Amino acid sequence: DQPVPIVVVDSEHRFCLDEKAISSILLQNDIMNLPVAVISVAGAFRKGKSFLLNFFLRYLTNYGTDNWLGGSDELLSGFSWRGGSDRDTTGILMWSKVFKISLKCYHLVPILELSLSGFIMSIREICCVNRLHGKLVNKTLLNIAQNILKTVLNVILLLFTEYGRLAMEESSEKPFQSLQFLVRDWSYPYEYEFGYEGGRKLLDKRLELTEQQHEELQRVRTHIRSCFSVFLIFFLLQIFHLFKLFYFCVNMLCYKYIVFKTHLYDLLCLGVTSIIVDLSLINIDKLKNYHTYAHLYIYYNLFHTMSTPQATAEANNLSAVSKAKDVYVNLMEEVCGGDKPFLNPARLEDKHQEHRQTSLDGFDGSRKMGGVEFSMSYRDQLEVDINESYENFCKNNDAKNVFRYARTPAVFFAFGAVSYILSGLFGFLYLTSFSTIFSLLCMATLVALVMWAYVRYTGEHQAIGQALEVTADFIWD
Repeated sequence: DQPVPIVVVDSEHRFCLDEKAISSILLQNDIMNLPVAVISVAGAFRKGKSFLLNFFLRYLTNYGTDNWLGGSDELLSGFSWRGGSDRDTTGILMWSKVFKISLKCYHLVPILELSLSGFIMSIREICCVNRLHGKLVNKTLLNIAQNILKTVLNVILLLFTEYGRLAMEESSEKPFQSLQFLVRDWSYPYEYEFGYEGGRKLLDKRLELTEQQHEELQRVRTHIRSCFSVFLIFFLLQIFHLFKLFYFCVNMLCYKYIVFKTHLYDLLCLGVTSIIVDLSLINIDKLKNYHTYAHLYIYYNLFHTMSTPQATAEANNLSAVSKAKDVYVNLMEEVCGGDKPFLNPARLEDKHQEHRQTSLDGFDGSRKMGGVEFSMSYRDQLEVDINESYENFCKNNDAKNVFRYARTPAVFFAFGAVSYILSGLFGFLYLTSFSTIFSLLCMATLVALVMWAYVRYTGEHQAIGQALEVTADFIWD
């Protein structure tokens, strides 16, 4: 098991998605159709994101056991981390192993870990990452060192709330699930204690509305709580400062500091628990792994060619089209799938209309961005896709009709028999010319029948076979 880079930024500041890497994780057969939860840690480089994620790895690996932290001599392994001033990892990394946890509401929930490591991003790139999080991630931990400055908080809140404002125009539900600030190396426990309680007090103070604030800052603070189902701050003890003079100790766990251990456990335990709650309450449509992969693939391809809001709306609508089409195909498979017998064409048409409407209603009812007019073209495309699928279902259904197979040889046999009888009749009446014509037709029909049988048996010369089918249909009509 190892961290897998799934998104990197090239020299031209474009996001590059490693399709093979992401599909190897998300499209595993045993988890592909399960609802998925994603833990993500984001923040500036050299602030301990990998260090924190490795504790999540250890907690999830030993989930349900008391001694999840392990022994004091165990290396903290997983995502690469070290001391020093230079960055160690860059890009978006996902852990290759998917952790599966059984719940009462779901039989099994895969949990993924995601790290946004060492990006120096433009505003455009930050917006892209925020939108990716808003669509895919159940829990985002923003990793900040020492303190939450008002200037930093204002920028972060502005980015998140702008996207939240657009999303909430299309839906009354909260666009994000959970955002938590993790303040590392908190140096002021005498003002606000470690853990969630101290963070809540500071958050209330930072988000306090005053008349002296600029109008935009007041609007952001009013709107931010409506964008998230969970919005918290957590303070963690200065653990790195304990090791800064001894480089050889950086890669070793130190457990004798009970305060650090206690609050670390609270962070991990409550973090995973809140993900489970989020999955039950927020993820109403039970997001599937393959839909997660589709979101990633569509979004990063669109983002290269259009503006951020347009790319987000485009990806959102394409995903809705994909899910609605899946609904139609799955319902039709139950009616006339490969293992189903031949169905009366009129009955098939009725089922098509019924399931087509179900699919369109699902598309109309799904959460989308861009407005009704923007979504109409995607709805039209969905109808085109449904009609194409219906044509394929009709062809497959016709192929199951035994009499459909027998019609061509029956037509040729009947035509040949009639030609033979008429040839004999005209010969008896001494109408030699007509007798010869019908004799030739009888022989041609016999040759066509033999050729049709050869094509059906060998599968070769399909063009000739298709021409014979068309001729038989013409004679039948």
